[in-house]
Amino acid sequence: MTESEGAMTGTDEQDRKKMLSLSRPGRLELKKTVETGQVRQSFPHGRSKTVTVEVKKKRTFTQGAGGRMTEVRDAPVLEGEFDEQAHAVRNLTAEEAQRRIKALQEATHAEAEAKARAETDAEHAAHEAEREAEEARRHAEEEEERRAREAEAKRAEEAAKAVEAKKAPEAPTPPAQQPPAAVPVAAAQPAPTPAAPSRPPMRQAQAPRPQQPPRGLPPGSSQPLPERHRMAGPVRVERAPPSRGVLERKPPGRPEQPIVPQPEARTPQPKGRDEAPATADDDDAPKNRKVGRLEAKKPAPGAARARTDARRRDGGKLTIQKALNEDERMRSLASVRRQREKMKGHDEGAGDQKIVRDVVVPETITVQELANRMAERSGDVIKALMKMGVMATITQSIDADTAELIVGEFGHKVKRVAESDVEIGLKGDADAAEAMQPRPPVVTIMGHVDHGKTSLLDALRHADVAAHEAGGITQHIGAYAVTLESGQKITFIDTPGHEAFTQMRARGANVTDIVILVVAADDGVMPQTIEAINHAKAANVPILVAINKVDKPGVDTRRVKTDLLSHNLVTEDMGGDIQAVEVSAKTGQGLDKLVEAILLQAEVSDLRSNPERAAEGAIIEAKVERGRGSVATVLIQRGTLHVGDLFVAGAEWGRVRALIDDKGQQIEQAGPSTPVEVLGLNGTPQAGDDFSVVDSESRARDITSYRQSKQRDQAATAAARGSVEQMMAKAQAGAAKSFTVVLKSDVQGSLEAIKASLEKLSVPEAEARILHAAVGGINESDVTLAKAAGAKIIGFNVRANPQAREMAKRDGVTITYYSIIYNVIDDAKAALSGMLAPTLRENFLGNASIRQIFNITKTGKVAGCMVTEGIVKRGAKVRLLRDNVVIHEGTLKTLRRFKDEVREVREGFECGMAFENYDNIQVGDVIECFEIEAIARTL
Repeated sequence: MTESEGAMTGTDEQDRKKMLSLSRPGRLELKKTVETGQVRQSFPHGRSKTVTVEVKKKRTFTQGAGGRMTEVRDAPVLEGEFDEQAHAVRNLTAEEAQRRIKALQEATHAEAEAKARAETDAEHAAHEAEREAEEARRHAEEEEERRAREAEAKRAEEAAKAVEAKKAPEAPTPPAQQPPAAVPVAAAQPAPTPAAPSRPPMRQAQAPRPQQPPRGLPPGSSQPLPERHRMAGPVRVERAPPSRGVLERKPPGRPEQPIVPQPEARTPQPKGRDEAPATADDDDAPKNRKVGRLEAKKPAPGAARARTDARRRDGGKLTIQKALNEDERMRSLASVRRQREKMKGHDEGAGDQKIVRDVVVPETITVQELANRMAERSGDVIKALMKMGVMATITQSIDADTAELIVGEFGHKVKRVAESDVEIGLKGDADAAEAMQPRPPVVTIMGHVDHGKTSLLDALRHADVAAHEAGGITQHIGAYAVTLESGQKITFIDTPGHEAFTQMRARGANVTDIVILVVAADDGVMPQTIEAINHAKAANVPILVAINKVDKPGVDTRRVKTDLLSHNLVTEDMGGDIQAVEVSAKTGQGLDKLVEAILLQAEVSDLRSNPERAAEGAIIEAKVERGRGSVATVLIQRGTLHVGDLFVAGAEWGRVRALIDDKGQQIEQAGPSTPVEVLGLNGTPQAGDDFSVVDSESRARDITSYRQSKQRDQAATAAARGSVEQMMAKAQAGAAKSFTVVLKSDVQGSLEAIKASLEKLSVPEAEARILHAAVGGINESDVTLAKAAGAKIIGFNVRANPQAREMAKRDGVTITYYSIIYNVIDDAKAALSGMLAPTLRENFLGNASIRQIFNITKTGKVAGCMVTEGIVKRGAKVRLLRDNVVIHEGTLKTLRRFKDEVREVREGFECGMAFENYDNIQVGDVIECFEIEAIARTL
């Protein structure tokens, strides 16, 4: 290393060891980047809070030439300039740079146009303001001219009145009420003086002023007034009309504008000395005098408070004279508003009478609600109730009759309503005659069990439904649509014939147009045939008789027609109007004649309906299916049902999700006399309920809510009544036994048939108690309920899920499955029969006559007897008869022959007998021996 290089290295090291310092005196600091301020935030109810607001600024520094840090500021790019540094950093192409320059030029041009447009708008606004000011000035001048003319007319009128007053004798006026001499306004105007300084000089330095007597002193009094009654600066005071009592101060040197007084509407009153005209130096004039508007500079601090104190002290008691003459006194804004509202209400209600309202009164209503509907005070309503002897608070409910009396007493009109009013208009209005169109007939097939109803329908439909029925009998009601070869349609409803399905048969008769009464030629008229006849007559529908099974040898159809005569069914061949057709479902004999008879009866009935309206119908059957939920079979009676319609079905409602016909095909709509399955129910309705389409979901909810509450009330009433009856029966005959079941079925019709059958089996000593009955499969909740109540679960055409089966097996709950209804009834009858107490029957054994009485130690009296009839057994019941009167009934303690105990003694033999705990026996008494036999009872 050379010497020069070593010196250079040392210098660099010294430079690196040098301390950091500023190049010039000063402090190393950053400028303030946060601007703070305070604002007041307002809240409701008059609350407020001071909030500190900070505004933070972002500052960017970069290292410039010489290592100094400089702040980077965004400099605007002028038109035509190009940012070379940005271009260098980002390596922009010439084309991109030209596009950016063009965009900047367009932005600058748009900004210039906006600025020019803003200046034009400002000039236009200024011109408009000048025009409005000129118009206001012109209006003001016209108003001043008008007021001048009115003032001139008023002065002329006053002059005329003064002339008339001079003609009349003048009465002496008290000195206190002499009007003061008028002082001209020009005399009261002071000479122009220089403007007062910002801070008034002290009292001693002020020039002396002529003193005016204060309020209540004679005019010549020189008593000084307090300083709060004095005003700084010259004041020009003019008389103002009563409607303008504002002081207007004007600085000296400004030209005066003449103030034209307003014409006074009231009669002029004599003025006292309290209302003397004020002069320029009259600072101490009373506050209640009439003064004009003064223009002056802003009063010194405390002047307003001084004037308020003077008004409070000098005002005194408000008299009529002061109220008429004191125009300077200002009313508050709230007072003016109250007066206007009062006058407005007075004007509106000046000629109005009490408003008579139509008050809607439901079955029960609270006092508060009744008062609100009448627009009356609750206290008045309570008083009216107390006058009637009804003590009720504002939250208590009163009945409709009491509410009606109250409404009448207050003079309103009563409109009584009930909860059932929600169903008003649900059925709709009657259809017009021109809107009616022909519809297919609805035919119900009825008859006794096993008379061939389903087979006859299968022959008409070319189907095989009967072969798939459990037990060979129909247990469900079905609806089918049949299209004939001619294109005509007929809707058939198949009803069960078993005696348990009475309600199904009644339901089928109520929704049908024609009833086909099927009677087997070999059986004739049977009990369910008679029941079907009664249902058809109750529904007032025509009956067609189909005599089935005529293909059997040896049948007599004449006998069937003769049996029908006893039920007022006279066939046509016997001179009546009932059509009777001989058919055979097996061979198809007479089916065409049956169809012809159906079409003829439908033509005579002239079946018509309006398809262009909301659908209405009846629930034929309802069930719960896995994956589809609640499904209802509906027969549309009038109107057309579409997918998506809102409907009400009994106590349930829903929206149509799908429509399925009797062949399992989905359809979009269903017209009159069409049976369909409806999906989309919120719950499972009862079979036989009405089906109606509604316009809104809220209406559907209201109707179903009312119907559900009604069902709950009916169930509670029935349960309470049954409980009381059962309690009385138990008190008389001891504790009654019950056969408790949880019933689950596949469809609603089968469920109600089983319930009705079990209820018929109940007797006072043993009743069938249905703990829960529903449609659907057996689940865990059913098992839990059955375990808690010790009940048995009956499943009709349903099964339990795996979880329910496992729980039932673990808890020991019995689940029994059935598919035929009479098996359910037979098992229930056997179970109830086993709970019945047996019937006791007495069997006579024999008689024995007492011949001699023996007293034996440790045994008591022993009767020596001769068996005269029958046999006497040890342990049997005995009666002691004396003169053919029973005096004792008990059991034998001992039966001996000679000295040996024997089991029985027959007729003609002697024996010794002793009674258990009884020894009042005599010679000649007769002992009757008998036994009690228990016989099992059956239902």
